[in-house]
Amino acid sequence: MKNGLFLLPVAQRIEIMPAICKKQDGTVFAAMTWLAFGLSWLAPTFASAYLEDRIVAVVNSDLIMLSDVKRECEPQLQQIKRQHRGEDLAQRVKTAESMALTKLIEQRLQLQEAKAKGIDVSDMELAQAAEQLKLQGSTVDLADPRQRRSLREQMLLMRVVDREVRGAVMVGESEMKRYYQEHRDRFAVPEEYLLSQILVRSRSADDVPDALAKIRKAMDELKRGERFEDVALRYSEGPNALEGGKLGLVRQGELLPAIDQAIAPLVPGAVTDIIETVQGFHILRVDEKKPRQYRPFEEVKREIQGLIFEQKAEERFQSWLAGLKNKAYIEIKF
Repeated sequence: MKNGLFLLPVAQRIEIMPAICKKQDGTVFAAMTWLAFGLSWLAPTFASAYLEDRIVAVVNSDLIMLSDVKRECEPQLQQIKRQHRGEDLAQRVKTAESMALTKLIEQRLQLQEAKAKGIDVSDMELAQAAEQLKLQGSTVDLADPRQRRSLREQMLLMRVVDREVRGAVMVGESEMKRYYQEHRDRFAVPEEYLLSQILVRSRSADDVPDALAKIRKAMDELKRGERFEDVALRYSEGPNALEGGKLGLVRQGELLPAIDQAIAPLVPGAVTDIIETVQGFHILRVDEKKPRQYRPFEEVKREIQGLIFEQKAEERFQSWLAGLKNKAYIEIKF
């Protein structure tokens, strides 16, 4: 086994080639004869081109060429070559090409399975898909054989997976309820606060002494029993100063960390100490607290169904793909 794929002994590898090369009258060319025939008509001027491209994998009756691998990972290779040099570059290129080859092998197996199951894409469906992609901002030139084949193969891959994998996945009510109980935090609504604020801004280090003196005066007035709204109107530089500093409803986690931490233990009506943040100096009053709640099961039922479905579909897909590999002839020459 190499790269997670089966590699047969040389004597067994040759057995695959006659199956590829059967003639209509039932006679069979030997593998080496087939290869010799394939090479014999190549003119000398094409020798260098042939050497640049070669077979890197045999997947049942399909051949994967080095050019296929290069084409598959070309965008990634361009990025790698911009960011890396030397041995690091060589290793990353090798890894990218190996991953591209694995992807191509898996795609060939799925396409072969689609053919075996009689799954196909008509010319009309291909045209409709191209038109839909055009509406979404992508362009496919169906007159280009390579683009036409690529779109057709992508549609076949989706169809065979839908039929053989996703179509067999079921999600029961009991599974959804169990998931809800085991992952309740995922469906929690954070604690919410109604807050009022006095903010004195400090835009630079030079502003800090004056800003601190101003916020301390505001705190002194609050301690003497002045109404928060009146103090905010006199001192606050926040956007809601004219409304008594009212910020409205905010959720835990939406505020700056220092403010979140300061108001978390407070009860409604309580006022924080002076808090310094990147914005300046703050004093906040907690006007109301809404405790953390959980969205009801019926509200999140469809969301849970989707989560479980995707998880089960992925597990089934990996099992199905492993089965295709196990029964396939795969030889890697990379």
